[in-house]
Amino acid sequence: MIFEFENQKFDTDEIRQLYPAAMIPTGYKDELTQISLEWYDTEAGGKVEAVKYGIFIHLSDKSVNSFFYKNRQELEKALEKLSNTLN
Repeated sequence: MIFEFENQKFDTDEIRQLYPAAMIPTGYKDELTQISLEWYDTEAGGKVEAVKYGIFIHLSDKSVNSFFYKNRQELEKALEKLSNTLN
């Protein structure tokens, strides 16, 4: 199935991984790393603050499409839009 998300087209047969994540500082300069929302919600305990959030789509050609959102509310709206598109 071909679907459009954030003005890009994707073939579900080509998607190998699709997930949301919180982006947190690594402590090295301005570097950020992805962590699962589950970890962020249960383990971060307010000790780590997300700088931004993202949805990551890994394709079979090993490319990664990243979509970033400035806060959790924007991420949740994008995830709902994505879910509605895929259902």
